[in-house]
Formats: sequence, structure tokens, C-alpha cells
Amino acid sequence: MSHTAEWKVRLHLFEEDEGTTKAHVVLDTGTTALTGHGTAHCHPADANVPEIGDELAAGRAMEDLAKQLLNIAEHDIEGMGAPRPSTRQVTGWPT
Repeated sequence: MSHTAEWKVRLHLFEEDEGTTKAHVVLDTGTTALTGHGTAHCHPADANVPEIGDELAAGRAMEDLAKQLLNIAEHDIEGMGAPRPSTRQVTGWPT
């Protein structure tokens, strides 16, 4: 059976104060929305390069979102009667 879906992702970056960047990434599946959060702080001795703060905060927000998705998938798999999988598997579903 073929399955196609489109999920929309919005990433919001903003500087809260000098040297602190925050990110919110919102995943909209059409039936639910999840939000990941990430923050980056520039060390006072380092040059303030906003692009680096954006990259770190965005990456951390997406990592947070990924962890949420994996937890939901594990819960759903358990709900189907299968043992809780390890989301650290490299490829495929547990066999």
C-alpha cells in the first residue's frame, strides 16, 4: 500500500538578548503540532557571529523535535502490541 504525506515545518529564530539566540521549530502534521526548542549562548570571550548562534539554536530545536517524534513512534509501536523498539537502531524496524 502506497502512502504519501506532507508535513509542514516552520523554524523561528530570534535573539533574546546580546549573544543569546532562541529557536522554535513547529511541525504540523495536519492532525497534530509539535514544537521543539533550542538555545545558543555566545561566550563573552568569543566574537558574536549571529549565523553560528542561529545554526546551534536551530540544530538543538530540531534535535528536541526529533526526540519527541521518536518517543511518539515508540509509544505507537507499543500500542500495536510490539515490544518497545530501540530508536538507536541504524536502519529499519526491529525484526
